[in-house]
Amino acid sequence: MDFIYYSDLLGTMVFAISGAMAANRNNIDIFGATFTGFVTAIGGGSLRDIFLNIRPVWVEDGNYLIAIFIGVFISIIANKQLDKWARTLSLFDAIGIGFFTVVGVQKSLSYGSSDIAAIMLGMFSASMGGVIRDVLMNVTPLILRKEIYATACLSGAMLFVVLNNFHVDNGTNAFLSAALVFLIRILSVKFNLSLPTVNPTEKKDA
Repeated sequence: MDFIYYSDLLGTMVFAISGAMAANRNNIDIFGATFTGFVTAIGGGSLRDIFLNIRPVWVEDGNYLIAIFIGVFISIIANKQLDKWARTLSLFDAIGIGFFTVVGVQKSLSYGSSDIAAIMLGMFSASMGGVIRDVLMNVTPLILRKEIYATACLSGAMLFVVLNNFHVDNGTNAFLSAALVFLIRILSVKFNLSLPTVNPTEKKDA
């Protein structure tokens, strides 16, 4: 449980960095960057907790707010260096969604969710913060673009459920599942991989 808890905190901080960096790219002031980092970090987890009929974890545990402010602070003081390392936010997104997917699935299972529901809630936990960030920045959310994003989350969530049913150690399971999400996301960005689109109509030459 300690591994899951600290993974959740780390994922929260990483998503706060991602959100604040997006704001910095759009020349938004410090308050705006802090707000964007905050909603990016708590958006997916809060939605998950609402579906589980429990209070969002950051309301009761101040460590999550500390993690968010640390992430925002890092993004502000090291913005140029971070920008060189992750110019498309892909690296930080990949790390964040890996941790958040695992935490979402594990927490959902611990509250009695079915395996399928836990997989879906794991995806929501990982992706909705980025959706909120992108909407605030007035860009099409990654989950709606022709990219492998939610699919990576679903893959990691399914692996976690499968390994959990085989009673694999929780820490090992979390690491392997988060690593799978990260690997799929990074490879899809590096090699420009995407799922096929459904386009029933084709434009005809006049």
